[in-house]
Amino acid sequence: MKKLDNKAQGSNLLMLMILLMLMLFIMPTVGPYLAAYVIHPVFYPLIGFNGQYPVLTIFFAGIIVVFFSSLLTNFFTDWKKMGESQEISRAFQKEITKARREGNTNRVNKLMKMQPEIMKKQTEASGGMMKPMVFLIIFIWPIFIWLRQPADWGFLINLDHYFMTVPWANQVSLFSYPFNFGQVWIWLYLLFSMAIGQVLRQGLKYLSWTDRWKNIKGKILPSRVR
Repeated sequence: MKKLDNKAQGSNLLMLMILLMLMLFIMPTVGPYLAAYVIHPVFYPLIGFNGQYPVLTIFFAGIIVVFFSSLLTNFFTDWKKMGESQEISRAFQKEITKARREGNTNRVNKLMKMQPEIMKKQTEASGGMMKPMVFLIIFIWPIFIWLRQPADWGFLINLDHYFMTVPWANQVSLFSYPFNFGQVWIWLYLLFSMAIGQVLRQGLKYLSWTDRWKNIKGKILPSRVR
């Protein structure tokens, strides 16, 4: 059991190191090339609309990112195991709070001995969520660069029309700072992503309980589905 725990911890540590390497060293250098030679040739004809409808471009970019991030997360996450882990954690917290309130020291000590096992289950349940982060960083990072990069292939910076109309103003620049933090296009992207993402993630979560999804997942990730 201890060897399995060490293996799991080593795997999580390796994944964390890979993520840090990607964010700090690899993607800042490689990201612009991916944006220029992979994202731009695909995204501009697909959702660029010749620069005429930048809000729609931001909207569809958010949908694409949310779709792939939700799909990958759903593949690598065991929702049943995660739900069981959350229920156990809630029950544990309830019992230990009750024991402390009643001053039952013996009960508290027994529960504290169980805590490492509960934390282990939580780590196992959430460990799969780190794996899609590698793919998401490689995919999402260049999209952000493509949207904002000041280059010939940068989307927003080369727009002739970068204003939009809202109920309280005729012209709002996509590059303005409405809350003194974050430009308008970023807020639009986050708004679209959160709204669509919530619906999509819940739909995929319910779908993950079906036998059809389990069969699909079993073919793609046979080592994780038994």
